[in-house]
Amino acid sequence: MRVRFAPSPTGMFHVGGARSALFNWAVAKQQAGTFVLRIEDTDTSRNQPEWVDGILSAMEALGITKDDPAFEGPYFQSENAGIQKEAAQRLFAEGKAYYCDCTRDAVLARTGNQQTGYDGFCRDRGLEYAEGRALRFRTPDDGETRVVDLIRGNPTFPNKNLEDFVIARGNGSPVFLLANVVDDIDEHITLVMRAEEHLPNTPKQQLLWEALGQTPPQWAHMPVIVNEKRQKLSKRRDKVALEDYLAEGVLPDAMVNYLMLLGWAPGNDEEILPFDELVRRFRVEDINSSSAFFDIKKLTAFNGEYIRALSVPEFTTACGPWLHAPYAPWTEEQFDSEVFDAVAPLAHSRVALLSEITSNVDFLFLDAPVLDEDSWNKAMKAGAAELLADVRTALADPALAGWTAEVLKDTVTAVGEAHGMKLGKAQAPVRVAVTGRRIGLPLFESLEVLGRERTLTRIDAALARLTETAARTSEEVPAGAE
Repeated sequence: MRVRFAPSPTGMFHVGGARSALFNWAVAKQQAGTFVLRIEDTDTSRNQPEWVDGILSAMEALGITKDDPAFEGPYFQSENAGIQKEAAQRLFAEGKAYYCDCTRDAVLARTGNQQTGYDGFCRDRGLEYAEGRALRFRTPDDGETRVVDLIRGNPTFPNKNLEDFVIARGNGSPVFLLANVVDDIDEHITLVMRAEEHLPNTPKQQLLWEALGQTPPQWAHMPVIVNEKRQKLSKRRDKVALEDYLAEGVLPDAMVNYLMLLGWAPGNDEEILPFDELVRRFRVEDINSSSAFFDIKKLTAFNGEYIRALSVPEFTTACGPWLHAPYAPWTEEQFDSEVFDAVAPLAHSRVALLSEITSNVDFLFLDAPVLDEDSWNKAMKAGAAELLADVRTALADPALAGWTAEVLKDTVTAVGEAHGMKLGKAQAPVRVAVTGRRIGLPLFESLEVLGRERTLTRIDAALARLTETAARTSEEVPAGAE
């Protein structure tokens, strides 16, 4: 078994490409076969060397590594230009291809219909090569081409509907259809598993395989990946770059697990499974032919499961990039690794993306909390100032039994009861005053780590803002108004 993945180095690594790579990788690993990486770099106007590096690093993040015995490559399509041209000339010499000097305007003038394909005008003109003349493959006039597709059954294509398609441009360079086939033959590919958008090309490529005296591979055309509106994922409209998801803090193992389920399921309603188990159960024939929905919410939920499966030390290490520049809003001097280690167990069960760790702990390392205005407006309603003032007095009392989460909880509970509030309502103004947000890590454990002095300073700042707001509101009330 030899499969291949053939991306073009023209941009960020698309999640659809990642899914294709993983499905092919799973087949190679399961069948003790070979996964061939071929970089299709013939579009010189768009190719960039850094995109090749991006493909390799993205694949490595997915666990597809060059040091694995199943991996072969990378090969570069541009390096095969010689044998591609030889194949084109061989087809011409054997009468299976012919040169054509027709322009699109000339074809339109003859057919009178823009929807009609090439009309075969040059089939028997006996033209030789000349600059500007394209080389066309001579398709069969009758019969049908049957494609063995492991996902879509065995679709058949009437040959009369296949126009004589171009295999080499007017400058002699092979087009994608031929280059792809020649490279697959040269690399001994036995299964071509790719996106369904290539299905219309398949009968043409199969005819080329046969014309070159080779047995066509098996084919498997995977379902298109769509967004929530059931539109094909587009880099112009959707977030599609694998790198973007990893930069948000999606764990590679979670991404691999999720991508493997886009169009295929392991059965028994199981979803969270290690890659080795997914490989063991994987069958190309079980891939669904219907479009696959890329559900970002489900991916995030998957990632949360994978984060919670980490040990606390593993979680702490994984959070590393988001605790420093350029992600962190604090300086290196402000960051205290011991403080983070103290709250890491609290955050471990609460973040679904590693990038969320920054906003969960920023109040510990900044001089003042990042204030969310919506949280402030919801928490600082009538009675909040009086409650905060009493909480401040209670927390500043030298007779307080200690600065522990339990003592702090009991203290705020007692103050809340004195104001006719349950704990859930009483702690909201305290949380916003200290952390800047209504949602975050457990409040009292956070206050314990933050310390008495910083906690009181932030409550004072909140009280000052409430006083200022009240004074400004009072000044704005017209004379005589109730």
